Amino acid sequence: MPALGSWDPHLTVTVVVPTHGADHTLPFTLASLELQTYPEHLLDVVVVDDGSSPALSLPSWRPRRTRLVRTSRSWGRAHACAVGAAVAEGSVIHWLDADMLLHRDQVEAQMRWHHVSDQAVVLGHKRFVDTAEGLPDFGPTLEAVKAGEAEGLFVDRWTGPHEWVERFLADSEELTDKPVKCYLVHTGACASVPADLYRASGGMDRELKLGEDIELGYRLAQRGALFVPDTQARSWHLGQSTAMRRQDEVNRYNRPFLTDRLPDQRHWRTRGRSYSVPWVQAVVEVGDASFEQVRHTVNALMAADFDDLEILLVAPWSCLDDERRSPLHCPRQALQLVAAEVAGESRVRCVETIADSAFPAPFRLLLPPGWGPGRATVASLARVMNRDFLGLAVVPLPDGQLVRLERTASFERARRARTGPRDQDPLDALVELVSGTRSCPELGETFRPVDADGAGEDYELTTAGRLRSAVLRRQQAGDDASPAPAAGSTESTQRIEGALDHLRRAPRWIAGQARRAVAARRDPPPS
Repeated sequence: MPALGSWDPHLTVTVVVPTHGADHTLPFTLASLELQTYPEHLLDVVVVDDGSSPALSLPSWRPRRTRLVRTSRSWGRAHACAVGAAVAEGSVIHWLDADMLLHRDQVEAQMRWHHVSDQAVVLGHKRFVDTAEGLPDFGPTLEAVKAGEAEGLFVDRWTGPHEWVERFLADSEELTDKPVKCYLVHTGACASVPADLYRASGGMDRELKLGEDIELGYRLAQRGALFVPDTQARSWHLGQSTAMRRQDEVNRYNRPFLTDRLPDQRHWRTRGRSYSVPWVQAVVEVGDASFEQVRHTVNALMAADFDDLEILLVAPWSCLDDERRSPLHCPRQALQLVAAEVAGESRVRCVETIADSAFPAPFRLLLPPGWGPGRATVASLARVMNRDFLGLAVVPLPDGQLVRLERTASFERARRARTGPRDQDPLDALVELVSGTRSCPELGETFRPVDADGAGEDYELTTAGRLRSAVLRRQQAGDDASPAPAAGSTESTQRIEGALDHLRRAPRWIAGQARRAVAARRDPPPS
């Protein structure tokens, strides 16, 4: 990384400053921007007036290429940032709040990283000034800013850095030890992002009134962003943030909005609920599989210990129509039955194609029809991947097919690296380079194939589960090897009770069904 003042930049940057009624601090922000060491012809500023009353006007001391735009229809910082980003012309977008006072080389420090990587999201270093001590009027301080003295203005009056952020950075060794959660310290008041990466992530969520920085950071992470904290990108924050002054209220307000959008925060999510962004996107290529095979896989996924998922069934569904045909001899019967089976399940979607990645879901599971994962299998795979921040885990199945769990962020990062001499490299090989991959053959035996008769009703993947299936089939159809014993016979009861002994360690509901079967044999209903 080049030292400040010793390199030749060429990338353009647009500084977006959202503001609402900050007429007393905005002049300081713009004055400190006018004095930046980053080349003037590569820097422009967009000030977004988010409904100030009276409307803001630009102070005379400001960067030469500064323009003012006003929001309409909606309101809030996220909306104002989105409005500013929509008109930004720079190859990098640098967010600033309207109560920031920058050191002269702040923008230059940020931009060094963007010249090195087009995936860098740079997090600046800000210190908070207590505005209770004679601020916000500042007296002659604005003249000192214009004289280039901003760096030393508040050295004896600052209250400290953003404590939670600093603690997270220290605990994670500057984000190198917690790559999965690094987006949590994405604070827009002093962050910068490549414009194309920002747009690929979907931009600011305009519906959010708080927490928009973390939510955008999450989507940037899923698009392969590399978060880089830089303590040399320094600034003063003129006053404490709302989150610092009213932390409990802010957390309470943010939680339902972020819980719905951030599947990584699994401790916030309620079992049995569905959310807008699932933790896992499961993909099943239907192909020429039978209805029973597809149903078996879908039901196994739905019966897993986690239910924070969506299931995509990929097939040419548009071929289904109401043309007259024999229902029992239709060549598309399997697709018709599958479509009918999942019609009422909101977590299953029938699609003809899928996107390159599961974005914004953090994981994509690809598995063949006819195989069902155990209740804890997918969660176990994800734990293995999160422990070492792997990009791909592969599970070989007994029949030679493969199950894949892909990390969205790793595959997105690999795609962005697929340029120049690497544009022909297999994607898995690039994922191995950026995150690492692993084969997990020990989990292959936790996947169960559909039964030979197509039943596939049990997903416990245990001896008890298979015994239960055998017992219930015996009850209903009799033993193929010998005549079925009469209802209530001692032989039949003893056989089922023997199987019940093997079910003692099975889940309670399984054992309950077996007990009811025994009771029915002992006390058959009156004829």
